[in-house]
Amino acid sequence: MSGFDFDAVVVGAGAVGLACGYALGRSGQTVLVIEKEDGVGEGVSSRNSEVIHAGLYYPTGSLKARLCVAGRRLMYDFLASHGVTFERCGKLVVATEVDEVGRLDAIAAQAEANGVEGVSRLSASQTHALEPQVRAVEALLSAQSGIFDSHGYMLALQGEIEQRGGTVVMNTPFDGAAPLPGGGWRIRTGGEAPAAVSARRLVISAGLGSQAAAARIEGFPAAAIPELHYGKGSYFLLHGRPPFSHLVYPPPIPGALGVHYKRDLGGQAHFGPDLEYVEHEDYQVRAERAEAFYAYIRRFWPALPDGALTPDYAGIRPKLHGPGEPQPDFGIAGPEQHGLDGLVALFGIESPGLTSSLAIGDEVAGRLA
Repeated sequence: MSGFDFDAVVVGAGAVGLACGYALGRSGQTVLVIEKEDGVGEGVSSRNSEVIHAGLYYPTGSLKARLCVAGRRLMYDFLASHGVTFERCGKLVVATEVDEVGRLDAIAAQAEANGVEGVSRLSASQTHALEPQVRAVEALLSAQSGIFDSHGYMLALQGEIEQRGGTVVMNTPFDGAAPLPGGGWRIRTGGEAPAAVSARRLVISAGLGSQAAAARIEGFPAAAIPELHYGKGSYFLLHGRPPFSHLVYPPPIPGALGVHYKRDLGGQAHFGPDLEYVEHEDYQVRAERAEAFYAYIRRFWPALPDGALTPDYAGIRPKLHGPGEPQPDFGIAGPEQHGLDGLVALFGIESPGLTSSLAIGDEVAGRLA
């Protein structure tokens, strides 16, 4: 590390930024993770569904397919070894009408191509035997899908970084960076105690702030910064007993996985997220959106009672596509995209980013090796 304060600086202490810091630390590097908020995982990572995805949907060969499958396998091992609560509860992807069966065929074929284990096809009677209240003409069972304590996971990652001599600092916004003569980076931080540090490598993993952070890096070409779209997703809470033990998903909607059912680790049932493009960060869940939720949910759970849903929480995905546009892959921009050595910038890390996080960390560390 001669001549540098740190081997690597990571901007953003969400799940993916911490996973990058963990991977870099495991390779023997000294790591500093800076976070503008006053705790880890308070941005995009604080408003997710806490679902571990198996990797069913993503185009074969894409980063999403490869990193979701690898990340999910790594995730279960990490959670078990660190005492973080999880439940491999399984997921049903349901066709509620005959004309949706072809979409199950496509998902099953995609899952097989992606190397996803534990996927089986169920008839209506088999589905009913597993979940008596589900309405489905056929279903896919993904045995490797689950739920977990995402904040406990991020705290475990922080602990791993710090045990290896790294540092995770809060209330430290990224103000910019410039290449140093001969290689490496000078990184400026703001907040109450502005400072500058040097590092051999720099990782931008700032969620909704990644585009703005990249724009503050001297020499980062504007053409290499993808446009950011705010994809808001609202969730509604179910009052009453959870109707299902498995996660229940209809086939995906354009641009997202659609409103689905999940039961959290405390036994509370939630439905969401939908997809609404907004112009700025807006986390209000509007009660009038419940009408569309009732209609959608009753396709697979006809017994949903009137008045059972109340506004829960909302998140915003850092999307790289707008309404009606095809959904792109994760944006992992290294020197081949922006021409700057020792820098990786992550854009559009939405679902399945949380599941993929450990594999994304390994991918980033490998690209910076």
